[in-house]
Amino acid sequence: MPQTSSAFVADPELIQELEKRSKPVSLGPDRILFRQGEAPVGVYLLRAGEALLTSRSNDAAVLSVHVGAGSLLGLPAVIASKPYTLTAKALEGAELSLVTSDEFVELMRRDPALSFRVLQVLAAEIRFARDTFSQA
Repeated sequence: MPQTSSAFVADPELIQELEKRSKPVSLGPDRILFRQGEAPVGVYLLRAGEALLTSRSNDAAVLSVHVGAGSLLGLPAVIASKPYTLTAKALEGAELSLVTSDEFVELMRRDPALSFRVLQVLAAEIRFARDTFSQA
């Protein structure tokens, strides 16, 4: 059974700034936002509802977590310019928007205070992952 985590949730000011630069996402029938190993297209902001994040190794789920409104999905991949390390699936009723990688990076360069808020989300994700793996 997937865990539930608030580790991916950004503070209201960061969410507000990202919303100004985002575009709504229309979901396909499979509701997959991105797959582990794909090149990043941007950071997804989960505006309402839930998403399921999974990580697989050797065809077995290593991590499975539900995240809720305010979560930023794909953040590490965009910052590192490396493939997504998780698969993200929007659950029924989820509302999302996307900030493209270029727009996101430019915002971080222009506003150091927002960059610090992004670092706080990344730190929370790292703590969550370490806690999860230490309990396995």
